[in-house]
Amino acid sequence: MRKLLSMCMIVMLTMVALVACSSDKENQSTATDVKFKVGMMIDSGTIDDKSFNQGTWEAILRYTDDHKGVKGQYVQPSGETTSDYLSAADNLMMAGNEIIIAPGFKFEEAITELQTANPETSFVILDGQPSTMADNTLSIYFAEEQGGFLAGMAAALQSKTGKVGFIGGMKIPAVERFGWGFVAGVAYANEVYETNVEVVDYQYQGTFNDVQGGQMMAGGMYDKGIDIIFSAAAAVGNGVINEAKARTESGEHVYVIGVDVDQYEEGLMNDGKSVILTSAIKRIDNAVYDALKAYGEGKFPGGQIISMDASMDGVGLPENNPNLTVETQEKVDEALAKIKDGHIVVPTSADELETFLSNTGYDATMINYK
Repeated sequence: MRKLLSMCMIVMLTMVALVACSSDKENQSTATDVKFKVGMMIDSGTIDDKSFNQGTWEAILRYTDDHKGVKGQYVQPSGETTSDYLSAADNLMMAGNEIIIAPGFKFEEAITELQTANPETSFVILDGQPSTMADNTLSIYFAEEQGGFLAGMAAALQSKTGKVGFIGGMKIPAVERFGWGFVAGVAYANEVYETNVEVVDYQYQGTFNDVQGGQMMAGGMYDKGIDIIFSAAAAVGNGVINEAKARTESGEHVYVIGVDVDQYEEGLMNDGKSVILTSAIKRIDNAVYDALKAYGEGKFPGGQIISMDASMDGVGLPENNPNLTVETQEKVDEALAKIKDGHIVVPTSADELETFLSNTGYDATMINYK
């Protein structure tokens, strides 16, 4: 009987050992399958804002689709204070995210604290930088003024009323640069191609998420005879697009210039046409994708500040612009080449814009772009 019990115990222990070994292998396999996790904090608005947030998230998804074992996750901070951002980042790190993407200058203070407190985590901030750069943080800027310039040219070359407008979201550096470039582009077209177009309205809505506010502001501009509005306002721009759609479907001929990403499809109407004339895009997708690629290859450029300009194909207009004429596209492409080689220097501040306008003979006394 004792021999029988001993044999049974040996068999049972062997089975337990086999199960434990199998379980360990499964855990090891699961851990091996996940190469790393990337987290994103959402800026003002939503993940589907058809603009900056969405462009950033889609870049992460493109990378995770291309690289098996890389997982992506985003969180919506509970508010827009540094404390809210710190809490959101803590949640991402607790979930195992090893690299965190923060799209927007409002994350600067939070990243300044996070990079020091969490040296094992890598951070990427778009359109901003911490007060001191640490080796685990990458800062990426875009030359928005160059994209805005091309958008202004396109608007001036295709406006039928000779009146165009600009709607910004919050008055932050990136949006300001879009606006300054837009005005400069209109002035350049007037001087070089003898258009006679004026930026008759230039406003900031004050948020990035008030869709209804954007639609009301756009309605007021269209009522003034403006037929093209450049909207650099994230989700506020969705309201601008809605207003343009409603008016066009009622027989008017108005357009919107999109921002950050190609928004042509967002402007599609029932007849298959779009109210998006073109879009001043920032290659957020490439910037974020390349940052993740570098991280995955162990070559993360921490401590660096990168500026994505036209020469790096970091800004511009979409490759395809169905609503631009062949002549407009050719002239815009010519200007883009001149920006790349330095023959056209687009203003990056209100003072530089003032000088630029003076040199081109453009009278800007009717608008407040400062």
